[in-house]
Amino acid sequence: MIIDYEPGDKVINPSKKDWGIGQVQSIIKDKITVNFENVGKKVINSSNIRLEKFRKK
Repeated sequence: MIIDYEPGDKVINPSKKDWGIGQVQSIIKDKITVNFENVGKKVINSSNIRLEKFRKK
C-alpha cells in the first residue's frame, strides 16, 4: 500500500468525522500518528482505516 501523506498534512477520518481535522505527526510503515482537534493523538493503521486529505471548501 502506498501512503500518500507526509508529516504536516491535514486529514480527516471519514468514519469518525466528529474527531475533527487532524494533522499527521509521523508515519512508520503502515502506522500513521495523527493529532486530531477533538480527540487528541491517535495511531491509525492504514491497512484498516483510510484517511482522507482535508481540503478547504
